[in-house]
Amino acid sequence: MNGKKSTLPYDILAFIIVAIWGATFISTKQLILNGLQPAQIFLIRFILAYAGICMISHDRLFSESLKDEVKFILLGISGGSLYFLTENTAVEFTQASFVSFLVCTTPLVTALMMAAVRRLAPGLLNRNDRITFNLAFISGTILALTGMAMIVFNGKYVLKLSPKGDLLALAASVSWAVYSILLSGIADRYGTAFISRKVFFYGLVTIIPVIMVQHGFCMDLSVFARPIVWGNLLFLGVVASLGCYVLWNKVMKVLGTVKASNYIYLNPLFTLVAAIIVLDERITVLAGIGCALIFIGVLLAGKSGSTEA
Repeated sequence: MNGKKSTLPYDILAFIIVAIWGATFISTKQLILNGLQPAQIFLIRFILAYAGICMISHDRLFSESLKDEVKFILLGISGGSLYFLTENTAVEFTQASFVSFLVCTTPLVTALMMAAVRRLAPGLLNRNDRITFNLAFISGTILALTGMAMIVFNGKYVLKLSPKGDLLALAASVSWAVYSILLSGIADRYGTAFISRKVFFYGLVTIIPVIMVQHGFCMDLSVFARPIVWGNLLFLGVVASLGCYVLWNKVMKVLGTVKASNYIYLNPLFTLVAAIIVLDERITVLAGIGCALIFIGVLLAGKSGSTEA
């Protein structure tokens, strides 16, 4: 025994959170098909999340310094407005499952960006977040990416892809990687509820100008009479945003940025399952093999890519 506490409960929690996030691609697609715009979906989602988090965290308004407050603004943009605007808009232009695949390049993007930041500006990172680009990490990454491709393509060799949607999905991946790196350097000094509340607030503040330019605040309120609309909005706002953001920030503290981010490789698996339940899609043998490769890849990359001091 090495005296370290088991992280298994947080590994399980990360698994559950990513399962929920995998289903959000389907929810977003359904809302878009019912007439809501990507920025509007984000606005309502984060209003619900912010209202909920204020009930939990309301004693403290500002952070310890102006420097930290600027970091929270950047967290609100990278993990809030910019991330969801690019991801939601990508779902509008291409298949939800393919967006999931591209967004799930986040762990690899995060690891590469962290390596660069560790060399150029080490003060931005938590000292416990270390990256090891060994054979196991590289092999695990390749296996996971291969598995994701198998799941997303689900036996189909010809896809009608949208270059605009693809680029937006990749932009979302980079945005979340920036969020993970910024969070790494600030997570130990603030509570998870406080961090989540600041992210929700600045995400809302920075999405308002976008909505004003694109659509104004005009919205067809009749769509909210549909159970599929308010049901998906409650799921996105209360479960996937409020609950999962608070818990994910805790997971990041315990597991470390790289190991936690590697669980995002599971996103396409859960997106596919949600698509089967909601859209009656079927799993092929190719997709089944892809599932196995993802689990093996996550185990390899997550175990070797991040070490704790």
